[in-house]
Amino acid sequence: MRSANPKRVAITGLGLVTPVGLDVESTWAAIIAGQSGVGPITRFDASGVKTKIAAEVKGFQPELYMDKKAVKRLDPFIQFAVAAAKMALADSGLVLDEALARRAGCVMGCGLGGLANIEASHEILIKGRPDRVSPFFIPMMIGNMSSGLIGIELGLRGPNFLVSTACAAGTHAVGQAFHLIRDNNYEVMFCGGTEAVITPLAVAGFNAIKAVSTRNDEPTKASRPFDLGRDGFVIGEGAGVLVLEEWSRAKARGARIYAEVMGFGASCDAHHYTAPPEDGLGAILAIEEALADAQARGLTKADIGYINAHGTSTDINDAVETRAIRAVFGPLADNIPVSSTKSMTGHLLGAAGGLEAGLLTLTLVRGILPPTINLTDPDPRCDLDYVPNQARKAQVRAGLSNSFGFGGTNGVLALGAAGAWD
Repeated sequence: MRSANPKRVAITGLGLVTPVGLDVESTWAAIIAGQSGVGPITRFDASGVKTKIAAEVKGFQPELYMDKKAVKRLDPFIQFAVAAAKMALADSGLVLDEALARRAGCVMGCGLGGLANIEASHEILIKGRPDRVSPFFIPMMIGNMSSGLIGIELGLRGPNFLVSTACAAGTHAVGQAFHLIRDNNYEVMFCGGTEAVITPLAVAGFNAIKAVSTRNDEPTKASRPFDLGRDGFVIGEGAGVLVLEEWSRAKARGARIYAEVMGFGASCDAHHYTAPPEDGLGAILAIEEALADAQARGLTKADIGYINAHGTSTDINDAVETRAIRAVFGPLADNIPVSSTKSMTGHLLGAAGGLEAGLLTLTLVRGILPPTINLTDPDPRCDLDYVPNQARKAQVRAGLSNSFGFGGTNGVLALGAAGAWD
């Protein structure tokens, strides 16, 4: 519920661990250059599964962000989250003293938790050695250990919880953190998403429902949102964490403010456990709710100058998302650039919303629209401006980030350029 005196919420820090870069700057440079992070799977022997490609995080050194003993005890999805959070803290310039720590918290999104650890521990169990299952098995695999470890490592004493809403989890986490500051008494929230499930079971499972690409011979061309030749998404991994801060507090300490969180919308398709309805009603409701939530700050449909699409590279999703955008924006839709950064990063599942909120933030700051790569033969059902294949310079006053997940769960963030709404 919106408070009687809602506060403004600034984005003052970013941290990214992605298939195209191990920090904010390397990720952004790759995105703007249109570089794909997709390649052959190296996490396991993929000879037994149909899909042999993924967007893996390469060269990550968790020891740079946590004790070596902790690294051995923590699943990669937790390692990614802690690293991104520490980057975001350093980027924000915050000093987390005891007084602030009590008004600071963490909300993270994650879809599947420590699946790699579950699979490895199950192998030990079926070999008849239950006594060899690690005492760290449970804390390594439960999803909320991502937010929990961030709280422990940074000393955050405010609200700390996980949102587990499949591919919308990261966006929902940012939205919840936004409301905790805007409508409550909290001053700082670390939020976003993390995921690390490039595993035999996950790949086999997504193959079983024919959701992932099998373009194994051309990995960098496999993720191709809105293209007629798309054949499914590409599993990615990584983390994206934002620091949200009460606006007046950020201004008072002289913080660099990247952007403003202006609205958040959420909805349910109430339709099917994996497929969206053809009319896009759930997506429409979430976009409309985000815009309505931002109206108090003066934002209107005409202010939206860019949309970071969910754009998974699956047949029905891309067509339905296009339909939803047209339904909400009408004739305005023809003049709104829309791109899917998943064409480069793959689909980070529960981490996607955190990463993509970060990329939308950078778009607002730097005046460059990320491209949708591999768009060579547009699907006639997908008839918007998808910024095909090359980044484009454009000053954007406000933008949306869309995330839609299994179970029919939807989330949309509305962000505004810093200074454009004073």
